[in-house]
Order: sequence, then structure tokens, then C-alpha cells
Amino acid sequence: MKFQVFKNGKVVDKFTLCGTYLFGTDGIAIRRAQIAFKNGFLECKKPNSEAAALALLWSIDGFGKVLLQTTCLAERNRPYNLNVEIARAKLMQIINRREDWAFFNSIEGLDDISKEAQDLFIQAIQNISVPSLASKLADESLKRAIVFSEGLATKQADSLFDIRGKNHGFGRGCLGCKIDPEQIDNVRYVEKLLELFGFVTIPINWAQIESAKGRYDFSAIDACVEVLTKKKLAIGAGPLLCFSKEYLPEWLLHSKAGFEKIRETAYQFVSETVARYVGSIRTWGVVSGLNMFNHFGFSFEQVLEMTRAANMAVKRESDRALKIVEISNPWGEYYATTPNTIPPLVYMDMVVQSGINFDAFGLQMRFGKNQDGMHIRDMMQISAVLDYFGPIAKPLYITEVEVPSQNGDGLHQPEVAGIWHHEWNQARQGRWIEQFYKIAFSKPLVDTVIYSNLTDIEDSIIANSGLLTDRLEDKKSFRTLKKLHKLIFSR
Repeated sequence: MKFQVFKNGKVVDKFTLCGTYLFGTDGIAIRRAQIAFKNGFLECKKPNSEAAALALLWSIDGFGKVLLQTTCLAERNRPYNLNVEIARAKLMQIINRREDWAFFNSIEGLDDISKEAQDLFIQAIQNISVPSLASKLADESLKRAIVFSEGLATKQADSLFDIRGKNHGFGRGCLGCKIDPEQIDNVRYVEKLLELFGFVTIPINWAQIESAKGRYDFSAIDACVEVLTKKKLAIGAGPLLCFSKEYLPEWLLHSKAGFEKIRETAYQFVSETVARYVGSIRTWGVVSGLNMFNHFGFSFEQVLEMTRAANMAVKRESDRALKIVEISNPWGEYYATTPNTIPPLVYMDMVVQSGINFDAFGLQMRFGKNQDGMHIRDMMQISAVLDYFGPIAKPLYITEVEVPSQNGDGLHQPEVAGIWHHEWNQARQGRWIEQFYKIAFSKPLVDTVIYSNLTDIEDSIIANSGLLTDRLEDKKSFRTLKKLHKLIFSR
């Protein structure tokens, strides 16, 4: 497959590839695919001849730079016009979402934009034999289509959010936040936490707790539990297990243990931790990211067995515990390049089908970094991916949410991480959070949304992503969430 790339009607001679991958008709990223830009063309080589779609970070005048995709296309010798195919895919997504949502209401101020987008795309197809003209018409179509798509997603979300609120469909702990244990003795920090959140999660890192085999240091968690229980907050903790290198004890990494021994060791750690806090912590992030992080190279069957063993350990120690299996990167592009991984929906489906005893799935949703799963996407894509997991028929916890409040460096630069409407600032972060939370809570299956950082911290995955500055000063996003809190709980 080959795509010709245009900008302002002219073939581009330079194009930076960010977030680029191919996926098939099943939505699963294609392995061993090669994508390169050369002489105005994106050349895509894949290991089979089946239809495929291309996803990549794409600039849209007046809107920003977001990860978009083409429709699934057949192989052919003649190049596709990439601008046309991206516009086509966005218009198709709009049609599909309207049908899935049964949302055909007139949207004030947007209906004309929708018609213009369709008319411009028709003109692009009519002029497909003149690639430069077709690309310009497609660009104009896309500019209108993406504005309409976000408007449609937010209007639909507002409607369902209001209905859920009127029906008292929100629990006390629907707004959650992950805490920084180093700040737990800071009275001001705890006060700001209590202003917004009825549910908090304490981070757990196996590597830090069991730095020597059989010797556990729970002092940081103990301090958090002591403070939080006095405040009558609902408390969660996790992940108990994550098989990314930074979560694994050094002695285990160097032990050369086989799967059986690793499973036994992990079971023991989970049991010790849950038993210690059985009276204080009810919600546990049991395993995190086993679809994506697999340092020991477990087979598919071993991944499922580890998931099962960890949940069994929690249930044995606390029969009333709520057990969450957390998914990293719900879009699954990591599968294209990372060995020993599993597409997210495949993993989720197999966990359900294999009869593992757990209560909910968790999804991590971070944006603002040039890394798999973290490039900026428009709100319709976010809404669509939440719908994608609906058939799993398990409650969803959004266990990690974070976006920046200012532009960053390196992998956090907008040019490679993406731009949502304009470059990041506090107002932009607040606006994004408002729309995201309403979209998430418009989905009946979403039980709780947990923000990743109350304050800016140095080692956050997304830089400058706190709701407060490092001096505990309110950002606009904090005030935005406060208004949302009032809207939810004042009915």
C-alpha cells in the first residue's frame, strides 16, 4: 500500500511519522509492518495481502494535531490520496456513531458544518483524478467533519450525563484520585483532596515494598491508610502486580525463576498485602497492563493463569474486596511492535471467558506524549473506544486519566505528541477534562473516573498534568472538576 501526502494542495517533501501503525479489519494492529516516508509517499509493507488501515498523527488547520486513521483499504499498485482517505474515515466514523447512538437530533450551529463536510468530500471524490485539488477539498472537508464529530460526541454525552444524574446514577466514589504518599502528611494537600474526591487510590509498587525476598516495608501505605480512614474516604490501592520492569523486585529479576515460582511468589505478595489492609481497603487494582507489559515473556496461557492466581489471592484474603483487572493502552497499537503482548479486547474477552473471578476492568487513558496510546485523539474517538468495550459486560473504572496543563519538552512536545485545538495551558486542560468526564460518565458501564495526579510531580508519565501546581495552587482544571462535582452531587 502506498499513500501520497499533500499539504495545501502540494506534495510534501518532509513528513514526521508519529504514532504510525497499520491495523486490520478486526481493529488489531498488524505485526511486522513497515512504514516509511519517501519522496512524497508513505509506503506501507505488511506480511499479508488483507485490507488494512493506517493510523498516524495528522495536522488539521484550526483544530490541532491528532491521531487519525484511514478506512481499511485493499492493496493496489496505484497510490491512495492520504488526505482523502483520512477525511473519508472521519465521515464514516460520524455515520457509524450516529447510528450506534441513535442520535439523529439536530445540533444547533453544527448542522451546516456537517453538510459542508459531506459536500466537500463529494467534490474531492469527483476530482480524485486531480490529486492536488482532491487533497485540498478533502482537507476542507476534514476541518469541518472533525469539528462536527466533537460537537456530536459532546452533545450526546451531555444528554446522557444529564439523564444519569437525574436518575441518581452516580455513586459517592465516582470521582477518584490517585494520591502521592509523600504528601500524605501535608495538611493542605489532604484538604484539597477532600474538596473534590470521595474515593482515593494508593499506589503500590512491589519492587519498593519487597526489596528483599520475604521482607516487606508497608510503612508508606500504612501512613496513607491511617490518614485517609480518619477522613472517612473510600480507599482503593494498586496495582498489586504489574510486570513492567520498574514494578518488579530486583531479586526476582535476577533469580532466573520459572513461571511456577514467579506465580507462587506473586501470590504470596498479593496475599500479604491484602491481608494487612483487609479492614481498610476494599477496592484493589489486582493486575495492571498484563496485555502490554510482560517482562518475563509469559505465554498467553501463563498471562491468564497469573491473572487468575492474583484474583484468587485477593478473594482468599478478602471475600468482600472489589477486584479490578487494569488494561494499558485501550487502542492496542503496542501489539504491532512489542512481542509477548495481547490486543486489549482479546485479553479482556479471554479473562471473562476463562471464568476468572474479578469484578471490573480498569482502563488507563493518558494523553500528551509521543508514546503508544498517548497521542492526542479527538473526543469522538475517546467516546468510541469506551463503546468498543461495552459488549464485555463488566463495569469500567477509568483508573488513570491525565493530560498536561502546559507544553512539555522531548516526548511531550506538541508537534510529536499532538495538539488539541490549541497548545496546552490551564484553560485547555480544564476544557479537555470537562468534556472527557462527561463523555466517560455518559456511558452506563463507567463506574468511576480516577485522575492520576492531584499535583504536578516530577516523575508523572504526562508532564505538568496535576490539577494543582507543585505549590498546591488551584489550576483551572481543579475548579472545572469542582463545578462537575457540584453538578453531580447537588441534584
